[in-house]
Amino acid sequence: MLPAVTLLLELPGVQQLLTTTPRSVVTDAVRTVIDVARGAPYSAPANDTEWMAAITEQVTVRQLPSLRRLINATGVVLHTNLGRAPLAAAALRAIQDVASGFCNLEYDIATGARGSRHAHCSALIAELTGAEDAMVVNNCAAALVLALNSCADGREAIISRGELVEIGGSFRVPDIMAKSGATLVEVGTTNRTHADDYRRALSPRTGAIVTVHRSNFTLEGFVAAVPPRDLAAIAAEGGVPLIHDFGSGLLLDLAPWGLSGEPTARDAIRAGASLVLMSGDKLLGGPQAGIVAGRADWVGAMRRNPLARALRVDKLTLSALEATLALYRDPARAIAEIPALAMLTAPVAGIAARAEQLAASLRAAGLSASTRAVDATVGGGAFPAARIPSAAVVLEVQDADTAAARLRGARVPVIGRIADGVLLLDLRGVPAELDAELGGLVAGALS
Repeated sequence: MLPAVTLLLELPGVQQLLTTTPRSVVTDAVRTVIDVARGAPYSAPANDTEWMAAITEQVTVRQLPSLRRLINATGVVLHTNLGRAPLAAAALRAIQDVASGFCNLEYDIATGARGSRHAHCSALIAELTGAEDAMVVNNCAAALVLALNSCADGREAIISRGELVEIGGSFRVPDIMAKSGATLVEVGTTNRTHADDYRRALSPRTGAIVTVHRSNFTLEGFVAAVPPRDLAAIAAEGGVPLIHDFGSGLLLDLAPWGLSGEPTARDAIRAGASLVLMSGDKLLGGPQAGIVAGRADWVGAMRRNPLARALRVDKLTLSALEATLALYRDPARAIAEIPALAMLTAPVAGIAARAEQLAASLRAAGLSASTRAVDATVGGGAFPAARIPSAAVVLEVQDADTAAARLRGARVPVIGRIADGVLLLDLRGVPAELDAELGGLVAGALS
């Protein structure tokens, strides 16, 4: 017969738990342990010590936060499922400074009157991109909805069929655009769209031309597309704005580090787009945000749109974004201090040396570990064809899936990848200061 809840609550160890843990949490844990034992009586705890261990484990599980820190050893640096860009130390300090008290979120210190949260970051974004004005909303999809609603609500928005992409999580650009109130007018074909396709679609009903940078896949072969500079001229002919969903948020040319072919935000502004939309948490390396840069009249129209209030960001996002953007005033400092950029540009020789050291420490702990040269990827829908030389620790285990599950169950989850039947820990996305912790977590989970 299984013990009653009240009996288990009287165990000395449980009484000790109650001094530090809410009674409701402990009681629910006890009930869960009993229910598990009822469903599997042959493996039920056999004595007070085993009951106590099961209850303690269940209490620990119940108190784990839903959103947790983990170590990204997948080799995908800007992994969307793992939170994309980690924040720079300057951004973390800015969040702490602003969050610990009050701030001038919507207060003009100079005049003592009400201010606007849209004023924050706008001058800095304009400075870094060459735009006339800028504003920040909560993500790039929100920026697209707000831009279209401000420019083409009840009117037509022209877009190439080759740019009606899915951006992850089953969210599709045409679905997002439709919610803006604009009517989509598709031109061209999946693989080829020409300037005359846009010109023929222009009419008195046209509210905007939209171009979406295909940042998360490539089209090769018999393809044609109209570059943004030519689209800007066509939009001007029709007297409508060109909205450029630029996506990645790249502010610096990364060609010196082997990452080429992706335009920068300044390139997009120079090409003549009326509004350029990008993400804050991809290649820019900041918090999740949708950044709008462009002509002052259209940015102003977006600010005045009632939807802007629904899509606005909070003080923590603004503080982190502003601190991240400020680092770009010194490109060398941005490369060194913005984690995403530092990871993407780190010399492979240093990563390989770290992998050798980590493998040696794991062998000393009794594990079978070696190293391998691998290719990492950027992630975050940027540089889709790029392969970045990296190095990984190879964990030679009997069952890679089981080992991967045990690493995910570590105190700080470790997320690797399985390739050719072996478990790899790619260090391209692991900061060097975490190597010792990573080694301890792996040894603890697999030894």
